Formats: sequence, structure tokens, C-alpha cells
Amino acid sequence: MWNTPSIEILKDVPRLYETEHINLKDRIIHLHFFIGGCDWFVAEFDFEDILWGYAVLNNDLECAEWGYMSFTELKSIIVNSCIEVDFDLHWKKRSANQIEKICKGMRWNEPQERKELKNATA
Repeated sequence: MWNTPSIEILKDVPRLYETEHINLKDRIIHLHFFIGGCDWFVAEFDFEDILWGYAVLNNDLECAEWGYMSFTELKSIIVNSCIEVDFDLHWKKRSANQIEKICKGMRWNEPQERKELKNATA
């Protein structure tokens, strides 16, 4: 990763479990990393290696999920010996329910009856 976030930026991210009492929709996403069709949205960090947030891999919103990520592994991803994961320098902190990919993956924008129908057939 050629543009790793500074310590000042990382210090602003809540520590692991610090926001677990907050509804997922209202969790603030502090950092965004991306490469190709992959996005990692970070809400918490242990300030060593473990990030927690929402991951969308290969634009697969059906399998996107909340979970833990290794910062070391994220920084080590290199495709075709030259393309690295990018830290979004223009990212503005905002709640998860204001991020289109998270809303689509979580089906937060669908009418309730459509969600219930999907869940019944799954």
C-alpha cells in the first residue's frame, strides 16, 4: 500500500468493541480502502493489526459482510506485481447507512415486504 493512513488518521478510529453498542446503520465508517471491485469500510481498529468493518469483495454484495480484517494483509495485497490496495484519501467519515454499497449489501434500502420475501426463499 503506497498511501498508508497516517498515525493521526488511525488514532481517530474507535478501538475494537468501542462502538458495539451502536446500531450497525449508525456506525461511523472512518476509513475506506479499495482495489478493483473490492472495498473495505473500517469502523474500528485495535491500533495494532485488526480492523473491523464491512467488506465487499469482487463487487459481490450478496456475500459482503461485517467482520474483522488484518491491516497487515490488506497492506500486502498486490495484483499483477504493481497494483496495490488504495487508501481513499478523499473519504469523508459518515454513518454506514449513508454508504451505497453497504446499504445495498445489507438490503437496507429495500421495502420490508421485499426483504421478508427474499428471506423466506433463502
